[in-house]
Amino acid sequence: MNGKKRQIITKYMISYEFRNVTGNPFVHIFGIGMPIFMAILISRIAVSEVSDAAVTRTISTTVFLGIGAMIPMATVLMGYAVRQAQDFEKGIPERMRLFGIRDCVTICNRAVSELIFMAAAFVLYFLAGILFMDLEVPVFSGIVLYILCILFFSILCFILGHAIAALAKRFSVTYCIVMMVYFALMILGGMMGISYESMPAAMQAAAKLLPVTYFNKDFITIWTGGNYNFVPMVQSYLFFGAAAGILLFIASRRRVRGI
Repeated sequence: MNGKKRQIITKYMISYEFRNVTGNPFVHIFGIGMPIFMAILISRIAVSEVSDAAVTRTISTTVFLGIGAMIPMATVLMGYAVRQAQDFEKGIPERMRLFGIRDCVTICNRAVSELIFMAAAFVLYFLAGILFMDLEVPVFSGIVLYILCILFFSILCFILGHAIAALAKRFSVTYCIVMMVYFALMILGGMMGISYESMPAAMQAAAKLLPVTYFNKDFITIWTGGNYNFVPMVQSYLFFGAAAGILLFIASRRRVRGI
């Protein structure tokens, strides 16, 4: 009996949290529908005047890999942060603690449910890419690295989303902040029609610090097994992770002080 009480992740909590995730129409629209629609539309516009089949595959694959980063941005960063802020605003964590459910249990089960939903979203995204887009066939290491990079990016989005929600503690404020972060990532990541090369120097400097830039700009090289210098990409993950970690630390300190 005591062993069950100490469990952090349970199938019942995951099922409950997963129903909450799937019950949010926002994540279906922005986390599944919008990435698929944008990937197909942008790739077809980009290759409409290109006759070389090899070039069209390269362009389509570049767009596909870049737009894929929208899925964790929408499902984890935005979806989780907004739902967490609603809970903070309604005092749900305090009520859960009254029933003996610790915050770490709720967070861990939510993280697993978010991961399951995101995995399903990527399955649909890849099926759409295979059916409706002319993509380069990846090498094994390319697809493994893509999955790992998306996974680490999703973890950082989860940390950042939780930190924003914990600092704001209000649905409206959290929604405003994560929407601005979402569109900033899309613009600087080259998903809004402005390529990295076309950006002013100041925007390029900011874009280099974000992992999304490398999904859209460079991952085609990794996908096809070409030689690639991972240092700038790793540095962007470290910077993004440090920013998320600092915000989470500030939120934790405020909670300890009861602010």
